[in-house]
Formats: sequence, C-alpha cells, structure tokens
Amino acid sequence: MSNLKIRIQQINTIVGDLKGNVGRVLSALQDADSSQIDLLVIQELVTCGYPPADLLERKAFKDAIYSVNERIIEATSSTKTAVLFGTVIPNEGFGRPIFNAAILADGGKVHSITRKTLLPTYDIFDELRYFEPNTDFEIVEFRGLKLGVTICEDIWNVDNEIIYHRYELNPAAILKSMGAEVLVNVSASPFSKRKADVRLRMLRNHAIEGDIPIIYANAVGANTEVLFDGDSMVMDRKGEIVVDTVMFQDSFADVSWDATSKEFQALSALNGREKSDYARMFSALRMGIRDYFEKSQLSGKVVLGLSGGIDSALVAVLAAESLGPQNVTALTMPSMFSSEGSIKDSEHLAAALGITLHEVHIREAYDSLNGLLQPMFEGTPFGLAEENLQSRIRGVLLMGMSNKFGSILLNTGNKSELAVGYCTLYGDMNGGLSVISDLYKTEVYGMCEWLNDVYYGREVIPKAILTKPPSAELRPDQKDSDSLPEYNILDGILALYIEEQRSAEYISGQGYDLDVVKKVIRLVDFAEFKRRQSPPGLRLSAKAFGIGRRLPIVQRWTTQ
Repeated sequence: MSNLKIRIQQINTIVGDLKGNVGRVLSALQDADSSQIDLLVIQELVTCGYPPADLLERKAFKDAIYSVNERIIEATSSTKTAVLFGTVIPNEGFGRPIFNAAILADGGKVHSITRKTLLPTYDIFDELRYFEPNTDFEIVEFRGLKLGVTICEDIWNVDNEIIYHRYELNPAAILKSMGAEVLVNVSASPFSKRKADVRLRMLRNHAIEGDIPIIYANAVGANTEVLFDGDSMVMDRKGEIVVDTVMFQDSFADVSWDATSKEFQALSALNGREKSDYARMFSALRMGIRDYFEKSQLSGKVVLGLSGGIDSALVAVLAAESLGPQNVTALTMPSMFSSEGSIKDSEHLAAALGITLHEVHIREAYDSLNGLLQPMFEGTPFGLAEENLQSRIRGVLLMGMSNKFGSILLNTGNKSELAVGYCTLYGDMNGGLSVISDLYKTEVYGMCEWLNDVYYGREVIPKAILTKPPSAELRPDQKDSDSLPEYNILDGILALYIEEQRSAEYISGQGYDLDVVKKVIRLVDFAEFKRRQSPPGLRLSAKAFGIGRRLPIVQRWTTQ
C-alpha cells in the first residue's frame, strides 16, 4: 500500500438547496483531484443540509436527494479522487423509510455505504423521527487502509456536554475492535459556547484510549438558528492535532497517511483553533447573521432600535460587522423618561460604527394613544400598561421602517430578559431575527468589553454604556434591579435552571437565596407563552430557547 493523501473539507450548505449543495461537493471533488488527493472526506448530510427536518417526509425531496447521490457517484468516474460524503439513502426493509448514511464513491461506483447507528433525539435533534438506525458494522477498506467510518453521534456516544442518553452501543469502539486502523467521523455537530473544548476532549479520549488516529469532518455555516463551527481536524493516536480547518469558514486541510509508520503527516499548516469563548461566540453570531440573510435571500439591510443600552449596542456592532455599516439603520426613540445620556451614547456608537441613526421622539405618539385609552384607564395608577405602551410604539415605528425600506428588524433582547419575561409582546419582542437571545446579560457585558479591549483595541462601544445601571427607561429613575436580582445572581440561577435543569433546592445549595431562586423559577415558567411568540434566535448554548427546548405553556409542574 502506497501512502494516501486525504483531505477533510467542511462546506457551508443550505438546507434544501440540493442543486447548490451538489455543486459545492463537485467543485470540492475537482479541486481535490487537481491536488492529487486520494480521498476527500466531507460532512454529514452535505447533500441536503442540516437539519432538513420535515422536508424528509416529502417523497419528492427524498427522490431528489437520491438523484444527487448518483451525480456525485458518477462524478468520481472522471477523477482519481474518491469521496466520502454524508447523505440520505432509502431503506428497502422494515422500519423508517430512510437512513442517515455516508457513501464512499470511487471510480464512478459505490465503494461502500455506512449507516448511522446512534440517532439523537434530544435538544435540536429529532433523527429517530425520520431515520432507521444501523445495526450492522463493517470495516471500510480503501486502497489498503482499513477505515472505521462513523457518523456524528456514533463517535459522541456518552461524551456530550449534557448527557441525555446513555447508549448501549459504542460504534467507534466496535470498529476499532474489528481492526480499523483509522477512525473516520463525518458530522453535523452544532456549535455551542463550550462545544469546541468538549469536542477536543472527546476526540482525544477516542484517540488515546483506542490507540487510533482520527479523521473528523464537521459541518460549517448556519441554517436558521442552528450554527456550525466546522472545527474539522485530523488527530494522531496520541491525541495531538495534525491538521485543522479554519473555524466558521468553508475550508479544508490535507494529510498523508504513511503506510509504514501508520501515522498521518501534515500537508497543510495548522490554523490554530480559536481559544477565546467570546471570540468563538462573536464569530458564530456574525456567521449566523450573514447566513440568515444570504440563505433566506433577504436584502441584507437591517433596522434596529438603539436605546443607549448594552444589548442594542452589541446587536448594532454585530449587524455592522456582519452586513456592513452601510446596511444598518438604527432609530433612537426617546420618551419623557429617556435620559439625555442614552441619546448621546447612541449617537457616539452610531458614529463609531458608521451606521445611520435617526432620532424619533415618541412623546406625542404616547400622549395620543394614552389619551385614547384614558376613558378606560381613568382612576388607575401609572403601571405596566403605560410602560409597555412606549415599547409598543417603538415596535410600530421600527416595523414601519422595516416595511417601507425592505429592512429586517433585528431583535435586541438577551437571554436573561427572555427567560424571566422582561420583554414586551408586540414591542421590543418584534423582529425577524433575535440575535443575542442566547446570551445572558452578563455575557453581553463580557462580549462588549472583549470587543473594545481585544477585537477593536479601542473604545467603540462608549464606556458610559458599559457602566450605567441597566434600565428599560419606561418610568422615572427605573433600574432593572428594582424588580430583579443583580444580573450576576440572576444569570447564575438561570444557567443552573435552564441549561442544567436543576431544582430550586440544588440551586439554593450553590449559594443562592432560596426565596430569590423560587421567584426566578416562577418568572421563567410563567414566561413560556411569550417565548413561544419570539423571533428565531441564534443558538449559542447547549440549551437555548427555541426548537431545542420544548415545554408546555399550560402546565402545573414546578421544580420548586
């Protein structure tokens, strides 16, 4: 057996864009062939994109995928490069009608087919809804090299961030025991703030414990709220990275398999995986915004409310960095309760970013609408209705700008607010995309400080925005801490309750006042009806609000 040149490649696909996706695969195949690559390894479900969800229930969609498979297989008849790619294949037997599979095509023919064994049914995953699980294992021998091919969850087994399932089978270990010389995994493993570290640990565990090198090819790009970081790599049997791709970008990396030493040699430079949590999350959000607009074929123009607060400041930065400042329009909409500092801070930020800012006073609109309601409100004290009226006026103005100029309204609410319901339906909850809905308030501050200190290296977000007490400014001298715990306390409780799903007693045992914990839990549970009406939000954690968190609105269970 001569030495083999292998390329791992991560491709930014679009769910359902079979023509575009196959074009990207064929282009990658031609480039690999030009580079005299023997085997090209591409991610899970590269033909249809991930997650395809209920598109997989449509016969025409599945038939189209099968045709795409044939095109890719046929393309290898004119290349010396073989390709291993993730796709959908039919199940001719009993059970669900399709398999999640990886096809190895070589010389215009199917060399081998591997079916996915472990089908996740937690968080955003619902694969057992569509796919039949694999029950048979075999080694794929390619040009003298024995490959143990696995698909995404097959290699994670019981090593995820949150252990939802404990599988009886360990496909990677089974294939190693059958004589695999190299473990291969094609994945569509979504990004989360801790995933890169967990992924590296998981792969190292397999490499060291199994004494086996690993080829790992993961998806990259964003499809609606689900973000993929790529982070593809080849690892030696000691758990050291031989080559890696560029995170959050279409990219590839090459290695050579030495048949004598049975080790991989790097043919491309190490990119150096990004180690900063804020850098990763910022890159993920920037990619998520870009892909949302490009893949949805939207105009790329956005509008947002700029309040002078920290949340809208961060969204403005992300919008400008993702889409270009020329495509970002902001409205600052002061009421009688807005501070002069908030207006000035918005002006300074807009100038620093180079985005367009309009100042629209809402006092007249508020007085007019409040006057219409006065016959019904007469004799009642100023309260939530009057506060929210301001928020809803702002929402109407922003949606007016959106409709008039074809701009998408970006929602600026954070995870802390969304968790406890401190947001207004048909007001500040308006929007086509919720950008920071999976960032807690403390993380918003942390990212803004990172932007100034590291990313920009100068004060782009005004210091006053970073130091002023958080406030919705809907009544005189209002502060968030008037009715909520300080955010460092609130966010600690929320993370334990939402992401770790801990009980009130457990959370209290971590140093939080039990009465405060119970109040926060009540707020979270009661706000479920609001979250069900919020825009899709970019997913950054292992338990984000959205398609991966499914709780009933009408229910009486409490963890208190």
